This record gives sequence, C-alpha cells and structure tokens, in this order.
Amino acid sequence: MADKNRRRTGADYEQAVGYYLQQMGYEVLEYNYRCRIGEIDIIARDGEYLVFCEVKYRRDDRKGAPLEAVDVRKQRTIFRCAQCYLAEHRLGDVPCRFDAAGVQGGKITYVKDAFMG
Repeated sequence: MADKNRRRTGADYEQAVGYYLQQMGYEVLEYNYRCRIGEIDIIARDGEYLVFCEVKYRRDDRKGAPLEAVDVRKQRTIFRCAQCYLAEHRLGDVPCRFDAAGVQGGKITYVKDAFMG
C-alpha cells in the first residue's frame, strides 16, 4: 500500500514539474517512459533539444536534498533509457539534454544540463 501511495505521490509531482515546464515554453511529449532498462520521468522538447528529465521529491531533508538522489548510477540508467527512446523513435541526430527537477516544500528547483550522457 505504501508503495502505491509513493508512486501516486511521485506521479503528482511529475505532473507538477510537467506543468512548470509547459509554463517555461517546453512541450511535454511523454511521462514515465519505460523500457527494459528503466524509466524516464519526463521527456520534453525545449526548442531544438529533446530533454530527458528526472524528477525527485522529498518531504523534508532527512534523506538529503532531492537532487542529491540523481546519483551517477541513476544518471547512467537515464542515459541508457534515453538511448532506447531515441532508437525506438528513430531520432538519430536530435540534440539531447539531461535535466533534473527537485521538489521539496512546494518549491521546484530545476537544473538544465544536470548531467552529461
């Protein structure tokens, strides 16, 4: 039950970040893209860039800041999922960017180019 609530909470914050991105002029293409390797929370277009965005929520900072959770292992998984997405959609030469959003206390912290692929 707690796992289901956690997923629902995560989805709510992903939607909030998606809305935030739309307000900044992004076009949200997909939420929760899944492949055999893992998942990408939000895939969006920002001008010419295809943006793969990881969203992390923390109720408080007992487990650290939300963006600290986007560690090297998570980055590697997102990058490999992005490769699957690009291959699946036959998008060979599209410039890509990896962003991250942290949500805590109702505040969204958004980092463009949070990590390299």
